[in-house]
Amino acid sequence: MPDEGGFTIKTAETDSEKRLDSLIADQIPCCSRKLAASLIRKGLIRVSGSAKKPGYRIRAGDVIEGTIPGPETVAFQPEPLKLDILFEDKHIIILNKEPGIVVHPAPGHYTGTIVNGLLHHCPDLEGIGGEIRPGIVHRLDKDTSGVLAVAKNHAAHLHLAAQFKSRNIKKKYLAIVYGDFQEDSGFINLPIGRHPSERKKMSIHSRKTRTAETHWKVRERFERITLLELEIKTGRTHQIRVHCTAIQHPIVGDPVYGSRRATQRIRLLKDRGIPIKNISRQMLHAWRLAIKHPATDQMVSFEAPLPEDMMELMRKLRELKRSQ
Repeated sequence: MPDEGGFTIKTAETDSEKRLDSLIADQIPCCSRKLAASLIRKGLIRVSGSAKKPGYRIRAGDVIEGTIPGPETVAFQPEPLKLDILFEDKHIIILNKEPGIVVHPAPGHYTGTIVNGLLHHCPDLEGIGGEIRPGIVHRLDKDTSGVLAVAKNHAAHLHLAAQFKSRNIKKKYLAIVYGDFQEDSGFINLPIGRHPSERKKMSIHSRKTRTAETHWKVRERFERITLLELEIKTGRTHQIRVHCTAIQHPIVGDPVYGSRRATQRIRLLKDRGIPIKNISRQMLHAWRLAIKHPATDQMVSFEAPLPEDMMELMRKLRELKRSQ
């Protein structure tokens, strides 16, 4: 199998009709399809001496030659941020993400992100997708806390990404939601897509949706509020927040997917001494993550304790429950 640097691939009959970028990604572990396509467009990868497009269909006997350049350092600067590390070895790092922190730099958030902190914490990061950066294989919303898995090298990144794509990982969340549940558990199977008019929101009423599955289980009941354990079978953007609102049980504190009825509930609970109105983010926590370790292929599980703001709300709700 070819290594990074200069390489030559002699194609066989079994390679016929494969896309050029896909074949390179399959043959060279250090090269993703996205990176392969970029190198092909730059002329760094050629077929029998000729420049081709990434979608060129391979013919038996084609000779593919090219160079995989060393990884470049991303423009984001390392920052000495405090990271709550649950586990770390030379392949992966598992974090307990605090609420209020953005995972990846984006417009308006180029500093103070998890990536900035990881670049400082892991100065010996290997190249991932042609860049020296941590491999973020899944994300949590800015105001969602909990377990976050990060790859420290390209091989680990490919392994973890494949697990998430094939849904072989297990993700469980804890959420404090409005309302009472008659049943102890249930299943939400509502497709999710981009909101038809508000582009920063997701919706079950989108014109173009993708399947989304969420299992829920009641962990604890309070007055007009419930602690749920949720397991998602898919990883759609804002999935739990959208699904909880869709079944008329929005997450406490959610500034985007809350409802007018939630405002009425806030007033009732505030009168009973529950500081709901002071909550500044959705009460959603990525509690447990189970993955196959990229080096051993053995299943490993990681768990993050509830953050202080959710614990404080739980204490208040339990006090109210005992006083009734």
